[in-house]
Amino acid sequence: FQWSSPPEAIERFKSQEIWFPPPQFYEFCRLCNFSSLVELQKFSSARALEGCECWMPVMLSAPDGFIQLLPGDELYPEDPDYTGEKKMVMSTDKKVEDLMKEGGTFHRIVIKNVNDLAVYVNIQAKYKHINPLMMKCDNSDYNSKL
Repeated sequence: FQWSSPPEAIERFKSQEIWFPPPQFYEFCRLCNFSSLVELQKFSSARALEGCECWMPVMLSAPDGFIQLLPGDELYPEDPDYTGEKKMVMSTDKKVEDLMKEGGTFHRIVIKNVNDLAVYVNIQAKYKHINPLMMKCDNSDYNSKL
């Protein structure tokens, strides 16, 4: 075990010293908005009264990777399969790069491989949540649409 700040943990992830799943990568990127625990506690206390929503990522499979779609993303389904009962699998023949260049409204985690993740968000977070800082572990540049 080793204590790391969120930016340090992301750097260790990028250098492949450690690994954590995409949802934790997303949350580390959100925590990078705060420079101290006191700042995070103040934000959390004020925001807690606003409410929350339950949501699940929806996986979109592409030939060269995956995209975890999150609510608010233009590709997020109207009726997501929260329980897994529908056995819904989303896939496309388009490459991740093409999907990113064509898109305009993003709330997603792009996964090229286990150590190659990127968070893209350009929507307003609900309930006064704070969006993650957009971080990526690859060299892709999809910022033209952001």
